[in-house]
Amino acid sequence: MNASFSLDALMDFANLPKSQQKVITRMIGRLMENPQSKAKGGYGIPLGNKGGNDLAGLLEGKLRGAGLRIIYKLDDHEAMEIIAIGAREDEEIYGIAARRIS
Repeated sequence: MNASFSLDALMDFANLPKSQQKVITRMIGRLMENPQSKAKGGYGIPLGNKGGNDLAGLLEGKLRGAGLRIIYKLDDHEAMEIIAIGAREDEEIYGIAARRIS
C-alpha cells in the first residue's frame, strides 16, 4: 500500500507539533494496513455531506485522543492520497478538504 500527501496536506503535517506528527504517522500506518471503509472491513470512515460540503468519495481517520482528522481518498489501485489533516473539534477541516478537491 502506498500513501502520498497532497502538497497542502504536507503543509498541514509540517505545521503540527512534533508530538502530533508522531501520532499522525502511526495513524497513517494503521490506515495503510486497510484503507477501505469500515463497511468493507477497513479503518476508513466514508464521508458524504459534511458541514454542507460534498465529500463523497473521501474517507477519514479520526484520532479522538489527539483531536485530529486525516481526510484521504483512494485511487483505483487503492493507493491513499492524504488530502487534509486538521482539528476534530470544528468542522472547518471539511471545508478545507472540499476546496482542495475542487
